[in-house]
Amino acid sequence: ASLVEPDAPITLLVNGATHTTTARTLAQWVEQQDQSQHAMATALNSQFVPRGMRAAQALKDGDVLLTFQPIDGG
Repeated sequence: ASLVEPDAPITLLVNGATHTTTARTLAQWVEQQDQSQHAMATALNSQFVPRGMRAAQALKDGDVLLTFQPIDGG
């Protein structure tokens, strides 16, 4: 993997569309979307990422991100 400058944009595939961002963690990316951390669920490279793990989840160029409405209730 190539090293990316800390503020250089990276390209993600988000819900099938190319998205350029300077976010370096999944939590930062969600914040940049003007979304509450509670308003969406996330999966990175086919792996569900719980809200509490987003700040520790690094993003890299070429990652595939899916976002979807969280399911409440039981």
